Amino acid sequence: MDTGCLSSMNITGAKQVRSFVGQIHTQRCFTSSSVQALKSSSRTSFGLTSFGSRNKGKKLRRGLGALQVVSQDLPRPPLENTINYLEAGQLSSTFRSSERPSKPLQVVIAGAGLAGLSTAKYLADAGHKPIVLEARDVLGGKLAAWKDDDGDWYETGLHIFFGAYPNVQNLFGELGINDRLQWKEHSMIFAMPNKPGEYSRFDFPEVLPAPLNGIWAILKNNEMLTWPEKVKFAIGLLPAMLGGQAYVEAQDGLTVSEWMEKQGVPARVNDEVFIAMSKALNFINPDELSMQCILIALNRFLQEKHGSKMAFLDGNPPERLCMPIVNHIQSLGGEVRLNSRIKKIELNSDGTVKHFELSDGTQITADAYVCAAPVDIFKLLVPEAWREISYFKKLDKLVGVPVINVHIWFDRKLKNTYDHLLFSRSPLLSVYADMSVACKEYYDPDRSMLELVFAPAEEWIGRSDTEIIEATMQELAKLFPDEIAADQSKAKILKYHVVKTPRSVYKTIPDCEPCRPLQRSPIEGFYLAGDYTKQKYLASMEGAVLSGKLCAQSIVQDAKLLSRRSQESIKKSEVPVAS
Repeated sequence: MDTGCLSSMNITGAKQVRSFVGQIHTQRCFTSSSVQALKSSSRTSFGLTSFGSRNKGKKLRRGLGALQVVSQDLPRPPLENTINYLEAGQLSSTFRSSERPSKPLQVVIAGAGLAGLSTAKYLADAGHKPIVLEARDVLGGKLAAWKDDDGDWYETGLHIFFGAYPNVQNLFGELGINDRLQWKEHSMIFAMPNKPGEYSRFDFPEVLPAPLNGIWAILKNNEMLTWPEKVKFAIGLLPAMLGGQAYVEAQDGLTVSEWMEKQGVPARVNDEVFIAMSKALNFINPDELSMQCILIALNRFLQEKHGSKMAFLDGNPPERLCMPIVNHIQSLGGEVRLNSRIKKIELNSDGTVKHFELSDGTQITADAYVCAAPVDIFKLLVPEAWREISYFKKLDKLVGVPVINVHIWFDRKLKNTYDHLLFSRSPLLSVYADMSVACKEYYDPDRSMLELVFAPAEEWIGRSDTEIIEATMQELAKLFPDEIAADQSKAKILKYHVVKTPRSVYKTIPDCEPCRPLQRSPIEGFYLAGDYTKQKYLASMEGAVLSGKLCAQSIVQDAKLLSRRSQESIKKSEVPVAS
């Protein structure tokens, strides 16, 4: 590998400031100390995420203000009449219409990602008082983002909102922020490695219903698959189409590659389509990914007319999505506290939770407890007394997959790109987008900012930012042969940020499905939320939101039991001890 293209002369190191800023009205849980900019450390506690950056000495200046409408976004698709959307809306309505508790439960929730915030939101809707504790100084979990010294945002991941995300779409509607999603044309666009700089499209026609629009998109694309390959692939998929959910679940024991071979699907289908799809879904290759994951995605995307239609959020996720949830929670009497890291789950003599102990020694007591942290972090917190219980022991099989998100600001506007998500089909890159075009807040008329998912990242997570950028540039030179060269003799890097997540979504390898826990644990008063918990969607934003709703539903169903348990606990504590 050529390591000379990014020298200290053309990219200089600079201290990075991470901040959670914006229009935050200071309340008792959002104090000035909890939102102030913090200097970046090399790695957060528990090894969840490490952050690196390199800034060119000269600061960038935006040509236009944030949130100016510049991209040719399409109208919101009519999702409201789909079965899945209606079912998700019905579940949401049960919280608002449920019997108001005479004494609201106090529920403490560890983690302010989408799962934790959703749990709190729907508990508040049901009349209870959630307290969300977030270890870091920023909301969002896997949606976290930070503002650098130039006022530019960089994120944990490249987040795409699909039409087939009914609970997410309902959440946007319930918060009154549907206009913050920038919908793109109904297409899937793949780079062509054998034709550097060229792309192949799958265009879903608006006039056809599902699944005919998806079938048409596949049949019309003759650049990636031949007709014999399409026919064999279609025959291979027939059992899934005819067998329904039972067949899909039965494929959890096979990798994508094993399933393809078993069904007689040509290997080139794997190379042309499923390597890119596997990396986009779970950041790993088809020889590791469970086929169930692919079939769930195909089912969601192909069975709904607008299922595979994509939207970008119009700005950074903490402010544009997470803060509206926080505001909603607080308006109903709940709390969200940053810089509140759980150190220990303290137990009573009967094995139930006594309190959450924070790293500063604070003890938080509640009527019910929820851990909405990533599975790898929760496994570190599981009390010794619980470790041999099957519910918790099975979590050992669920391990987060490493992923790297790369942001590169160039000195010019790149032309060989789209206002859309692009599948790179690179050995090192998964998907990417020119965010200076696709996102209103990140818009720049003069310079491009590419946000790229570097995956699979297992062999790269421990390497330096410089090595990662060098490898990324070599891949970009193939995607933009006329505009980018690995040695920067063409487009030059003004600055970059590399965000490493050593443990992201759980690695969806075969035989993981039986290990996913229900939201209600066997420990009375203790619950889990997170996209790794049992729900019908993938490890995704949709899965996180649905897990939060299911967790809140379990707590609401258990409300009388939890209230009675708390009253008995108070009475016991009031009984005088005999001398």
